[in-house]
Amino acid sequence: MKRSFAALESKVFDVVVIGGGITGAGIARDAAMRGLTVAIIDKGDWGSGTSSRSSRLIHGGIRYLEHGQIGLVRESVRERETLLRIAPHLVKPLEFTWPVYRGARLPKWKLRAGLSAYDLLAGVGRLRRHTSLSVSEVIEHEPSLRKESLSGGASYYDASTDDSRITLSNVQSAVTHGAVAVNYARMSSLTETAGKIDGAVIRDELSDAESRVRARCIVSATGPWQARGTKGSHVAVQRHRIGNRSAVTLTSPIDGRVMFVIPAGDQAIVGTTDTFTTDLPDDVRTSEADVDYLLASANVYFPDARLEANDVVAAWSGIRPLASAPAGTDPSSISREHHIDVGTNGVITVSGGKLTTYRSMAEEAVDELVALLAVKTPECRTSEEELPGGDRNLRRAALEVADRLLARPVLHGLPYTCSDVALAVTDEMAVTVADVTVRRTHIAFELPDHGASIAESVAGIMARLLGWDDATINARIADYVQQMNRLFTFRELS
Repeated sequence: MKRSFAALESKVFDVVVIGGGITGAGIARDAAMRGLTVAIIDKGDWGSGTSSRSSRLIHGGIRYLEHGQIGLVRESVRERETLLRIAPHLVKPLEFTWPVYRGARLPKWKLRAGLSAYDLLAGVGRLRRHTSLSVSEVIEHEPSLRKESLSGGASYYDASTDDSRITLSNVQSAVTHGAVAVNYARMSSLTETAGKIDGAVIRDELSDAESRVRARCIVSATGPWQARGTKGSHVAVQRHRIGNRSAVTLTSPIDGRVMFVIPAGDQAIVGTTDTFTTDLPDDVRTSEADVDYLLASANVYFPDARLEANDVVAAWSGIRPLASAPAGTDPSSISREHHIDVGTNGVITVSGGKLTTYRSMAEEAVDELVALLAVKTPECRTSEEELPGGDRNLRRAALEVADRLLARPVLHGLPYTCSDVALAVTDEMAVTVADVTVRRTHIAFELPDHGASIAESVAGIMARLLGWDDATINARIADYVQQMNRLFTFRELS
């Protein structure tokens, strides 16, 4: 998959999708699979906004049952099953333990009732049904949990994913089906004829070149850039400090909202917050108050952890785009359902939704697109065709056979080799250091300096493939350190 800004002028497209997060990527894939001519652009990298800053879960949303959002849960568990089927290399079953303590906001009977409804809505699928756990069984599942006042609990299953990679996989699939995909391409303005949109002016963020793209329709899928949202903050700590064996569902002792401790290799991710924010999506970052909230909540349930701010390896935030966010409403009670607005001028705007339901949201959006274009296309097939990327390890191995230097580790102790960097550039449209360390791998999440110490070596590999000179390398490294300060820390890097 090669980046080609010039290809945006190659034809009149049926649709240009603005926004390369999971929603836009899913729409581009579906539209291309139905035979439409498609271009998708993003002003940054694929998934560089909220779609790479999530809890990395594909879940049915059991907490939505509390707020009576039955339809959303039904859609979510159906889509969870679909993604387990079409992306087995990206979406994996994950067991959750939910401990219940005496006096908790959710007593055992209510948890059992909720999980029974959850199983009923899910039907027969790939995941096991929930089981109730005694006190001793909870401790057997998660020995590090606080034992005082524990009254039992439950075990249930959802799924985990690599959020940035599933976004990229949808873009790759769209390209395979004929779409033109260009990251680091910003829409400057829309163009119109007789009151109807007929394209857009796009600026290349890497060269400052401009292109006029002609299109019969525009789909705006820019998430929190077009809708009010809430901030979800996460922290990652060394997993041995918490001691969780798998995922744990908790209710925060501070405000009672549902949160998770999630395994991520040698780390544990604690998240998430849910607060309204006026931050711009490009500027949102985790605050010290967010960190204090997450660590204090985790420490209550894992008392031996004694987590402090210095234990945080990485802290990051994303903004959840909400289709409806009435003032004065508890953020956690606001529906994560989506909304599609079809304008008479040829612009379709998609807002809201969640990672788990991106595919069905895209299907609905493309149905509207097909109706607006007044064309006949095949039915949606995105629930049937497997997402690409399952052969990535084989492609890495082939690169390492061809060039043994690429078999070297990027950094000893991490599971990445130089072939990951090369493959990101040659096959996955990575053009900045952050593309590699944040979204093609998780290096930036796994190191206390967020990859600053290896930025030079990563940039060196990229330079050989992209033709960077020394000045460009230095500029890319400086930009990288600045990005890491903005994205991952609540303290400045030195």
